[in-house]
Amino acid sequence: MYAIGVDIGGTKCAVCLGEAERDTLRVICKGEPRKTAEYSPELMLEGLLDDVKECLSRVPAGETVAGIGISCGNPLDSRTGLILSPPNLPGWDRIPVVDWFRRGTGLPAWLCNDANAGALAEWRFGAGKGCEHMIFLTFGTGFGAGLILNGRLYCGACDAAGETGHVRIAAHGPAGYGKIGSLEAFCSGGGIAQLARTYALREIQKGKPPAFCPGPGSLGNLTAESAARAARQGDPTAREVFELSGAQLGLALAMLIDLFNPQRIVLGGIFSRCRDLIWPVAEGVIREEALPASRMACDVVPCGFGEAVGDMAALTVALYYGEQKES
Repeated sequence: MYAIGVDIGGTKCAVCLGEAERDTLRVICKGEPRKTAEYSPELMLEGLLDDVKECLSRVPAGETVAGIGISCGNPLDSRTGLILSPPNLPGWDRIPVVDWFRRGTGLPAWLCNDANAGALAEWRFGAGKGCEHMIFLTFGTGFGAGLILNGRLYCGACDAAGETGHVRIAAHGPAGYGKIGSLEAFCSGGGIAQLARTYALREIQKGKPPAFCPGPGSLGNLTAESAARAARQGDPTAREVFELSGAQLGLALAMLIDLFNPQRIVLGGIFSRCRDLIWPVAEGVIREEALPASRMACDVVPCGFGEAVGDMAALTVALYYGEQKES
């Protein structure tokens, strides 16, 4: 079975063709990613449709295409197929992406938020394979959850289930998702960079600037990646940043374990790349906070697809909803 995936992101948008065989999924071909900021929504969709048609031309004669899966950040309306002004997509207000691709190709198309799409991919083909109850956490630009409950994707009343990044987990601290102390402020690329700037400035004001930020002029250049490099080199300030992120992640995971009693929690993005810095503290907090029986029933693992999860996520949306359409 073949499928088309369209990954619409704040940095870039891309199209791919994939083939699913039993419990494996592989990308057959992929269009050149397009930088989101360089296109209006209308021009971007025109370019993506061209890429979709090019990918479809690679499908062998007689083979079936399940449809087109579209992955995009919230808010969106999966029922009407509209993108509804995601914060990372300025100008994308009430954009009818599903109708656009359906009309342009004659194929069925489905829209899914990126966390839910990632959950589907990891559940069907990745690190959550074989689970009836699984949670996928993005931990990248933002922090969101996709929920697989009783062997089905759970989206909630308005596609907003799993917006864990919006949950306030501390009374004070950095701001994320428009809220001081939110989980996204501690467990996202921007949140970790913000923490690194705060802690580095504290040390600079003490007259003890950390090696990774020798002065105020360097604060704007700090990223989660540069903080991680410093932490691995033993810088105590950088390590403190990741210990705090890990502690707050541990609280969030304990909450999810107690609420949903999952078999597995799969984390992508920064967790996959910085597990050595984050997990030791997070694991200790889970051990203290989660119900013992629920904790022992749940494995916490990095995502199976790594940086390729965006492609796999969009493809799996088409396969999942295509199968539901047939049943």
